[in-house]
Amino acid sequence: MIHWDSASQTHVGKVRKRNEDALLDRRPGSLWAVADGMGGHQNGALASRLIVEQLADLPLGSNLDQNQRRVRQALHQVNHRLTQDMTVCAGGPAPLSGSTVVAVLAQGRRALCLWAGDSRCYLWRQKKLYLLSRDHTLAQQLISNSNISASQAARHPNAQALTRAVGAHEVLRLDVSEFTLQPHDRLLLCSDGLYRSLSVRQLAQSLQLPTAQASVEQLFTLALQGPASDNLSAIVIRPTAATSPT
Repeated sequence: MIHWDSASQTHVGKVRKRNEDALLDRRPGSLWAVADGMGGHQNGALASRLIVEQLADLPLGSNLDQNQRRVRQALHQVNHRLTQDMTVCAGGPAPLSGSTVVAVLAQGRRALCLWAGDSRCYLWRQKKLYLLSRDHTLAQQLISNSNISASQAARHPNAQALTRAVGAHEVLRLDVSEFTLQPHDRLLLCSDGLYRSLSVRQLAQSLQLPTAQASVEQLFTLALQGPASDNLSAIVIRPTAATSPT
């Protein structure tokens, strides 16, 4: 049986007046999520909150595939609400309301990551950092489809524009990555405000700390030493083997 050591934190940063990020740290159900709202203060905060609230209320069992279907269904329901139920506001079209989402589900050693947008899932394993998700941004699309370098794509004026998000399109497309957890793995879910504030080396060094809480605190200490021009959110997850009763 696997137990979980996880810790989470969110911060408005140094520039924004409101935090549009939302977090879910649902250890008993082995579900974690980061949502980063977009579309202006009120609408972005609403979208990310709807995602987290919907996931928090899900009945989760011991079947990972069944749990994945429930998470997908919940996210599609939020997408429908954002794209259909809120199309009229004060007699006219409502302003954009949407959110990225990255979520991890786990059962035993088996785990999967689902996402839409540019919030990320990292895996730290054997002193190396791996990116399990792939950003749904114009920059990534240019890299994948136009065979240009990351530095060239980054120079595009709309490089960070999202190509997928909950609430952005009538049909929500989610990507999934499935993997097997090892005893000393660390997982990091975070919004773009956090990972854009830190180097890969800083991310990796923070995840090497002995507890999830220590890792989260280090991530935020480092990020807040910089400009922190966006909201910051992170969840660190560590699988730990349960001790057998004697």
